[in-house]
Amino acid sequence: MIKQKQKSTKQKFTRIKEQDKALYELLQDEQRRQSDSLELIPSENIVSKAVLEAMGSVLTNKYSEGYPGARYYGGNEVIDKVENLARDRLKKLFNVPYANVQPYSGSQANMAVYIATCEAGDTVLGQHLFDGGHLTHGWKASATAKFFNTIQYHVKEDGYIDLKEVEMLAKKHKPKLIWVGATAYVREFPFKELGEIADKTGAYLVADIAHIAGLIVAGVHKSPEKFVDIITSTTHKTLRGPRGGIMMVTKKGLKKDKDLSLKLDRAIMPGSQGGPHNHTTAAMAVAFAEASRPAFKKYGKQVVKNADALAKALIKGGAELVSDGTDNHLLLLKCGKGRGAIVETALDMVGLTTNKNTIPNEPQSPFYPSGVRMGTPSVTTRGMKVKEMQQIALWINRVMDIVKSEELPDGNVVEKQKYIKKLTKKLKKNIEIDKIRNAVERLCREYPAPDNLV
Repeated sequence: MIKQKQKSTKQKFTRIKEQDKALYELLQDEQRRQSDSLELIPSENIVSKAVLEAMGSVLTNKYSEGYPGARYYGGNEVIDKVENLARDRLKKLFNVPYANVQPYSGSQANMAVYIATCEAGDTVLGQHLFDGGHLTHGWKASATAKFFNTIQYHVKEDGYIDLKEVEMLAKKHKPKLIWVGATAYVREFPFKELGEIADKTGAYLVADIAHIAGLIVAGVHKSPEKFVDIITSTTHKTLRGPRGGIMMVTKKGLKKDKDLSLKLDRAIMPGSQGGPHNHTTAAMAVAFAEASRPAFKKYGKQVVKNADALAKALIKGGAELVSDGTDNHLLLLKCGKGRGAIVETALDMVGLTTNKNTIPNEPQSPFYPSGVRMGTPSVTTRGMKVKEMQQIALWINRVMDIVKSEELPDGNVVEKQKYIKKLTKKLKKNIEIDKIRNAVERLCREYPAPDNLV
């Protein structure tokens, strides 16, 4: 008999059920999916009930173009207080003199940095997408590569950023802006060393801490505050807040340019956005308050401990990881040439949600890459610890063994899509896949999202 360690509270969607049955059924389906599966995607988490309440509050009714004390609309006295509350809490969390909580997303925050610090055509240095970098750090498919001269740096064979290459490229190309931060980098970021390179070449250094913001607050990853000029981030992922973006300027940044905060404000409004999403701002304020409490530090430490345990157990079972482990919440599983979609599909069938991802020196395309990205923020929120990570690793290794002979066809995208559909049907009939799925569901019932969060 399964021991119920926590009792889960589900949203009832009473009004939606009355007014829109089609949407109600979809919400129920997604709630069931999240309840009965383990979210191992490192950019996903479970927000608190208080964050959900703020997101669904009357603040969504108000239009508030501008900033506190300088709005283009009347009736913003309360909204000003909400935004200032969020900004003050954020500044305290990261020990910075300036913060902006209006970006709709991390990508919007990053674009505002370009607008504030660069002119069209300026040179920008960022981490290569296949080596873990983010689209907005200058990847060729992003608008950032269309409007700026983007140069990409790489990681070494051991998975660590190649600092010698970064310094060589910075000296050679004299970038206006250097990015540090990534979407799939498993090691601690060398903020100090990159700050020294930026200082030598006169570049702005921006830390995009979207993935590690919560780890920094928890004290399990070094802070970039002393070494960079600007910090950007999302507010979900390890920070466990709503889906939104933030920007901060450090003391170092203001020393370099006393008007930097004003430039960033203008880059968001009127430079690239309209009115802020006030309900999201309020939810950010809630999340920042939650992140300031001792319980959050304990949570962040467990996230890292769990990721390390998952990595070690996977390796023990025969799996191969980029950089042979992790320093943070994230790990990259090597699946074989172009097999990331196969492994992602198979894991999804058993209720282990991951995402296919490129790996360093990726031989295939980003859509059909050779790796799978996974992490521990969400399962840690559910209360899982090292023992559960070891069990999850056993399931992952077994699933990989089940599909070890599967290979994508060499044809076009349509043929690959047909193959994945056939694979899905095939796996639905696999008895062992079904057994693992049932075991995953039992673990989910043992560790539902806790009441104090959802």
